[in-house]
Amino acid sequence: MPELSHRRRMLVLAICCMSLLIVSLDTTALNVSLPALQRGLGASTSGLQWTIDAYTLVLASLLMLAGSTADRIGRRRVFVTGLVLFTVGSALCSLAPTLDWLIVFRMIQAVGGSMLNPVAMSIITNTFTDPRERARAIGVWGAVVGLSMAAGPLVGGLLVDSVGWRAIFWVNLPVGLAALVLTLRFVPESRAPRARRLDPVGQLLVIVLFGSLTYAIIEAPAAGAGTVLPFAALALAALLGLLWYEPRRAEPLIDLRFFRSAPFSGATLIAIGAFAGLGGFLFLSTLYLQNVRGLDALHAGLWMLPMAVPMFLCAPLSGRLVGNRGPRLPLLVAGVAMTAACALFAVFRAETSDAVLVLGYALFGIGFGFVNAPITNTAVSGMPRAQAGVAAAVASTSRQLGQTLGVAVVGAVLAAGVGTSAYRESFVRAAGPAWWVLTGCGLLVLVVGALTSGRWARGTAERTAGMLASAGTRETPKASV
Repeated sequence: MPELSHRRRMLVLAICCMSLLIVSLDTTALNVSLPALQRGLGASTSGLQWTIDAYTLVLASLLMLAGSTADRIGRRRVFVTGLVLFTVGSALCSLAPTLDWLIVFRMIQAVGGSMLNPVAMSIITNTFTDPRERARAIGVWGAVVGLSMAAGPLVGGLLVDSVGWRAIFWVNLPVGLAALVLTLRFVPESRAPRARRLDPVGQLLVIVLFGSLTYAIIEAPAAGAGTVLPFAALALAALLGLLWYEPRRAEPLIDLRFFRSAPFSGATLIAIGAFAGLGGFLFLSTLYLQNVRGLDALHAGLWMLPMAVPMFLCAPLSGRLVGNRGPRLPLLVAGVAMTAACALFAVFRAETSDAVLVLGYALFGIGFGFVNAPITNTAVSGMPRAQAGVAAAVASTSRQLGQTLGVAVVGAVLAAGVGTSAYRESFVRAAGPAWWVLTGCGLLVLVVGALTSGRWARGTAERTAGMLASAGTRETPKASV
């Protein structure tokens, strides 16, 4: 990629952030519309889970393929394709006649979405080559997540109450088209120095692993152990297959050598824990505010502002801290705040007190606002620039996998707790174990963040980066750019 002026780099960052905005806004706004969607399409709790998880599951399955493909054939080309598919998928979702069709159209959306965030992060990584400037750019990137959190519930609530849940998907159309035009005009093409080969076996194993695991978790309360155990066994077999097959390929879909870096491995686990916490937190909060408290979508969105505003404010602060002092402090703050927030619900039943409920939302917003920048920065820093797309894709896959598992596990625990009881009367009691699961997610962020951000961990990252760089030099004599 040619060296760009400061103004042009800022424009590229803004265009990439537009793609993140529509993907994140779609997710947060859709959460607020779940009760209206449930009434409109007659969806069960598991149906609502699939509405969210069909998207995140496909996204998680294809992100690494999208990252490596972008490094191979051109990042702008893949990014443009993703914008087209995501925009078309959004239009189809707004027209879905049944829940089944909505889930299918959400999967089309996800195919496009898989080509947006990791590829956009790879573009940013290759545009901002100075580590401090890159960390600040990633802080802006994280702030967009906070902005979508702040705007998503309000925009979603307003649209649901005034037009209907289908209008949630209309917002993506003008933003997606604008991002498409600007990308074609201003984003330069770039690719890795050497084209990576496709890994169809590895890709198939990833799809089987994520799909069968998610199905087993979501359907367990209704289908029973006899139905879901074969899918759990299939997930285990796919995982073992990946661990056996990928190290034997010269150019694997997942380069397991990345995980010799403690910060990279830590970032992967932290992403899973943090986004599982986010997915489960939003799922429980939305159902509680609307189905138990009886609020409309707009007022439920207003109740989430104490969570959304700190998320928006803390994300750029976290980016600056990562750039100036490293990821350790933001990770510790994130872990403590997320653990404390979920513990308020698990121990003190925060739903029963307005003041404690607001405090819990605010603490979670602070924690999640601090967590995103260190995840992204740690995942790509120290890696050879030629591997930026794959490294960013692994981090993005971990986020989506975490959100998928968070919704699946929390929804399954809630459904098992409610059983045949009256929903309103049993919700707070049934949600108690789910809040303990989310408290564990916060503890995971705290403990892993502390263990993988010190001097020893940095040493493993340096050794891994050197090994990858020397291996790449030996394996690639020349490449077309």
